[in-house]
Formats: sequence, C-alpha cells, structure tokens
Amino acid sequence: METETLDLSALLQHAADPGAADSAAHETILVAQPVLPPLEDLLPSLREIWDSKVLTNGGPFHQRFETALSEYLGVEHISLFTNCTIGLVTALQAMDIQGEVITSPYSFVATAHALLWNRITPKFVDIDPHTLNIDPERIEAAITPSTSAIMAIHCYGHPCDVEAIERIARKHGLKVIYDAAHAFGVRLPTGNLLKHGDLSVLSFHATKVFNTFEGGAIVSPDARTKTYVDQLKNFGFVDDVTVVTPGINGKMSEFNAALGLLQLKDVDKAIQRRRDIDRRYRERLSAVHGIHCVGFSGESNANHAYFPILVRPGYALSRDGLYHALREQGVLVRRYFHPLISSFPMYSHLASSCEENLPRATEAASQVICLPIHPALRDDQVDRVVDLIASAGRRQ
Repeated sequence: METETLDLSALLQHAADPGAADSAAHETILVAQPVLPPLEDLLPSLREIWDSKVLTNGGPFHQRFETALSEYLGVEHISLFTNCTIGLVTALQAMDIQGEVITSPYSFVATAHALLWNRITPKFVDIDPHTLNIDPERIEAAITPSTSAIMAIHCYGHPCDVEAIERIARKHGLKVIYDAAHAFGVRLPTGNLLKHGDLSVLSFHATKVFNTFEGGAIVSPDARTKTYVDQLKNFGFVDDVTVVTPGINGKMSEFNAALGLLQLKDVDKAIQRRRDIDRRYRERLSAVHGIHCVGFSGESNANHAYFPILVRPGYALSRDGLYHALREQGVLVRRYFHPLISSFPMYSHLASSCEENLPRATEAASQVICLPIHPALRDDQVDRVVDLIASAGRRQ
C-alpha cells in the first residue's frame, strides 16, 4: 500500500491544470465545511439574548425556531435537541423500546450507540447494494420474538424504502424509528419523508446540510407524543415539582436556536449549490472506469449531503490507495462508513456482526470514499478532485 501511494505521488502532481498557480495545486480541499451566516447578522440576536438573560429552557428563540422549522419541514410536531445522538437515545425511550432492534451496520456509530445506551441489543442486517440503505427483505428474515423495533438510516440523505419497512413493521407489530441525521430537507415524490415511521431524528451538526453549531430534533406524529418527548429531554419534568419519567438534559440552547433561525433563510440556496456540485461530479466522473457514483443523477428532492463514490474493480488503485493519494495532495476525503459499526469491539461479539451475514455492507465499506461537497466548494476545486481521480485511474 505504501509503495502504491508513493509511486502515484509524482503522477498526481501533474493532474491539475498545468497552468494553474502552485498555490491552487496544493490548496487543501476539505470534505465538509459548515455554512455560517455573516457574523453581523447574528449580533442582534446575541444582544437580545444578553438583554433577556434567558439562555436555555425553552426561551423565546427556542420557541420561534421550533415554529419556523416546523413550517419549513412541513411537520406539525417537532422537538429541538442539543444534538442528534441525545435525540436517538430519547426516541428509543419515548417508544419504550426493549430487547432487540434491527438496524444497519452501515452508518455512523451514534446509531448503534444509542441502542446500547438504552440496554438494547442491535441486530445488524445487510444493505441494498444500490442505495446502501437497510434491505427490507433482510429485515423480515431477521425478526425474532425478541425484536421490538426497526431503526433505519436514510444513508447519505437517500430515503429508505419506507413503504416496505412500514409494511413489515405493521405485519409484525414493530415500532419504526428513522435516523434521519443526513436527511434534512429531503422530500419524497409521494409526500413528506419525516412523516414516516413512529419517530424521525434529525441532526444539525456543524458539517450537516443545515447546522446550528450542534443540534438535532425529533419529529413526532402527534401532540401527545411530542409532549412526552419534551418531558424526556427535560429530566422528565411535567412542572416544577413533578417528575414522571427518568429523562435527560437534551434541551437546545438559545444560542443554537438563534443561529438556526438565521440559517433557515439561506438553506435552500445552500442545497442548490450542493446540487450543482453533485451534477458536476457526476458528469465528469462518468468517464472514469471503475468509479461508481452512489445515488442517482438529477434527484430534485435530495439534499446532496454527501458525495460518495465506490472504487470498484477495474480502477487502477484500491480504495485505500486512492484515499491516501488524494489526501497526500490535500484533498481530505473520508471513508464514510469504514469500518462497519459491527466490527467495533462493543458489537463484534454479536452473531449478526459476522461478515458472512453482511456481504454487501462489507463490500461497500471496503470501496467507499466521500468526496468534498459543501456550498463554499468552487468549481475549479471540484475539477481538481476529478482530475486527480481520473489521472490515478489512467496509471498503467
């Protein structure tokens, strides 16, 4: 592997436009970068927070942001959280999930960690080879008397087969929780993605399509469930003297809510820029043998949260060879999601974690590279990334 990377280094030095400045050729290109409003636009909100002395506990910015976010997402009942992970932990508590939960190994570790925090056993099943989402057929085959729920992930923002999953859940009396961390603003042609399942959990982490520095939310199906979720995120308090459940401190602060209100103004513009970058990558990478772009071109309802490629047989380098070569040139790509969650020591002992049970997920994890994509990424930077990949692919 080291030899492969070193041999390629000189070749990649010439992959960019030969007439470009040296500084551009060696410019660091980040895989993600947070979108932020002009600082001066945030200052009036900070002044209001300073004057009110209200920093948390459902203050005025929290209330305004919750209302504005509900309107933007087209949902009636949403609860703001300090982050998505606490949201996942709370969602499982709200649904009183116990025993085993069927989920995907192809995700960020927070998905499965939320199960362990609730003393729930994850049961990993394989993924669809095209969408890289959990495979509904594998779900049904894995159900046992101990199964209480399905936790599915809209991986890279591509919707799961929600109708198939919910048919299975109804048939077997299971709850469905969607980890929608990647799926902010994603819409289905048939309706609102966030209205599927018993609960959906969003992430507003700094590198997501929409961010509040840190943050998250749970979308509930009705007012009663939202009320309970709100109690759980505030230690279980109903009023100042009544605690009805062992909740947690998951409240979003006024600072995060104030930023979120500002961010909503430009999120559509940011998604459009991501869409343009996605299109440029696909058009230029289509001629590179052995490189497969995950997802589908022209997805008008997508948010383009990530741009994953699969490095398949026929390309001149292995996935890791290309990964290291790009990073040597300052293109800071990531291998999302490698290794699989199921391979970590707290999960590897589970019977469902064996590679023989997860051939498609194992293959995807060995081939995936996520390329840079964020609204500040310039067209010439996209072209440089593609040129480096194409040049590496031509090596004899």
